[in-house]
Amino acid sequence: MKYCKECLYPQTHPFGIVFDKDGVCSGCKIHKEKFNLDWEERFKKLKKITDSYKNKNNLSYDCIVPVSGAKDSYFTVYVVTKLLGLTPLLVRYNPHFNSSIGHRNYAYLKTLFDVDGFDMVVQPQKIKKITRYTLKNHFSIHWHIVAGYTAFPVQVAVRFKIPLIIWGAHQGVEQVGMYSHVDEVEMSRKYRKEHDLMGIEAEDLVDKDDLKESDLIPFFYPDSKEIEKVGVRGIYLSNYIPWDSKKQHEKMIELFGYKTKRENRTFDTYNTIDTLHYADLHDYIKFKKCGYGVATDHAVREIRWKRITRDEGKVLADYYHKKPLIYVEQFKKWLGVNELDFIDRNDFYDINKPDEVKKIEEKLNFIINTKNYIEDENYRLLKRGYED
Repeated sequence: MKYCKECLYPQTHPFGIVFDKDGVCSGCKIHKEKFNLDWEERFKKLKKITDSYKNKNNLSYDCIVPVSGAKDSYFTVYVVTKLLGLTPLLVRYNPHFNSSIGHRNYAYLKTLFDVDGFDMVVQPQKIKKITRYTLKNHFSIHWHIVAGYTAFPVQVAVRFKIPLIIWGAHQGVEQVGMYSHVDEVEMSRKYRKEHDLMGIEAEDLVDKDDLKESDLIPFFYPDSKEIEKVGVRGIYLSNYIPWDSKKQHEKMIELFGYKTKRENRTFDTYNTIDTLHYADLHDYIKFKKCGYGVATDHAVREIRWKRITRDEGKVLADYYHKKPLIYVEQFKKWLGVNELDFIDRNDFYDINKPDEVKKIEEKLNFIINTKNYIEDENYRLLKRGYED
């Protein structure tokens, strides 16, 4: 397996990754733009774009912002309302695996920023049917979440004739350097299908097993003619702002009381906290398919921002990738299955063997103690915002 010499990403990254002659990945190379671009000028360009979409009569919304109870939501809404002066409609697809903190954050988000929200909650029976199929045939419990999160905002934009959608970060740019920031890539159906949806559109699932068209309508991406008629476009703030989710979340904690929680399979307490399974069963499946998990994603971010070394990031990732799952029984009961045959107990350290746990945690504690990981004001990632 080939890995980047500067970060931890392997050649199996599902978004596609390229290595130069020195073994440095395309993601690391594009990340270096963040240290050199004139971000003040780039923000002015963003302001010029968004100003052209402002409603002069204040009788409608200026834009749509897709949100959840975590990830980029607070910071994106902060930029849109406080810095760009827009009136957004928040649009949320309910992922069904919600955490209580995610619910809390989303409820507070609308109140704190004095904005309206529009939610899609698909029947649980439909979600279970879809999940059974995608798990069996595509080894994914997360397909419906990505499909809904990326389709519903566009559906709303078309229905209510709100042409501008403002997203937070473009994963393809942030993780693998698929584009330069100056390319200013925008939302597209092609990228959504090939990378977000693993090449599977909702239409492809119609009549598969017991799935009907009526089960999948909430996940259909609007027709291109409908999109063109309204003039819908989706821009990414990360092309105009030097995206750093750690610093951004910490700012939201300080300004708006954003709440976080400890996660099972990553050290990051900010990004994936709205759903129970993202840093648990979904992450395990990702690790089985791709050879790395969400702890690697978060460690790569910290390595690229030079807050930790590559060796430290590897210890963190290795530790969290072996964490036992904690929500499997709940998931099986929800889905109505007795067993998940793909789970291999040998992939985890055994919490019932204190010596094994101690040996693994000694490696982690070496990093924590030598860097003063928790108390250092310049590196507060493990501490800020959560409530036990």
